[in-house]
Amino acid sequence: MTEVPDGHSGWTFLTSHARVLAAIDSGGQGTRIRDIAARCRLTERAVQKIISDLEQEGYLAHTRRGRTNRYRIQPGTGLRHPADSGLSVAGLLAVLDQREGAPESRRKRRTAHPSSDHDRSGVFARDDNTAPS
Repeated sequence: MTEVPDGHSGWTFLTSHARVLAAIDSGGQGTRIRDIAARCRLTERAVQKIISDLEQEGYLAHTRRGRTNRYRIQPGTGLRHPADSGLSVAGLLAVLDQREGAPESRRKRRTAHPSSDHDRSGVFARDDNTAPS
């Protein structure tokens, strides 16, 4: 197992769970745990635990092909926190995908339909069509 590069102390805007989900989304279905760990600056063991959490809660599914796991994100799954009710994983990933320098090809590859959770201005929209406060 490799060491985690350059640790970070203090708080961050995204949880490790969101980072792992975004890494799987951007890296494709066959992304290795080692690659996810390096990208998220987590240990492989931490990534394995997070993937297990995401699978247990229905955000992620995997199938085994030979020695490789293929991950499939469940885009319609709602976010867990009560303040985020009405927001889905697809909406979260769409917003994260808009960061500066995100490849256009990745946006086209996405199988989710983020338009229902995300308006053209880049702001989340709730199912009741109100912007979060």
